[in-house]
Amino acid sequence: MLIACFAIGVNCTLNAQISFSVERSSDNRITLSGTSTFHDWTMKTKTFSGQAQFNLLPGNDITSITELDLSIPVINLKSNKKALNKNAWKALKASEFKTISYKLISAKIIGQENYRTKITTVGNLSIAGVTKQVNIDIYCMANKGGSITCTAKYRIKMSDYNVDPPYFMQGLMSTSEMVDLDISMRFER
Repeated sequence: MLIACFAIGVNCTLNAQISFSVERSSDNRITLSGTSTFHDWTMKTKTFSGQAQFNLLPGNDITSITELDLSIPVINLKSNKKALNKNAWKALKASEFKTISYKLISAKIIGQENYRTKITTVGNLSIAGVTKQVNIDIYCMANKGGSITCTAKYRIKMSDYNVDPPYFMQGLMSTSEMVDLDISMRFER
């Protein structure tokens, strides 16, 4: 088939669909951050799971993504303040809804930016038992060795997920209802 393609001058490319999963890596991190009456706050985790299927050309150029699932255990999101952790987990209803999850519905390659493939995705984001369809831009880069690093940022309005912004000291200190989700993950074959 390849010989026939070359003989008639047709541009033939072999496209391989490959399954990947998030493995333990120092590259993996998820940060949830926001503001409050007194100061900014941040919660982080490096422990979460994910699977993806990418279509790749022989040089590891990404041509599409057909699957992307993420699962973040809520109690793995931690700050260096125990009271903040406790209040955030309570607001996110962690005892009842143990994970924040994302499941891809569709994706479209937009182009290249700084050696990364920009992919616009549509997916279902589930927080505290509420699922909303969201659009998130993901930037992916094929690494030497065959792994793929993806990053994304998304702003969440907590009331969209029926999450009441946590408050402290009998309401004297309260958090903003806008929260930023920042993700960096490395997928291994």
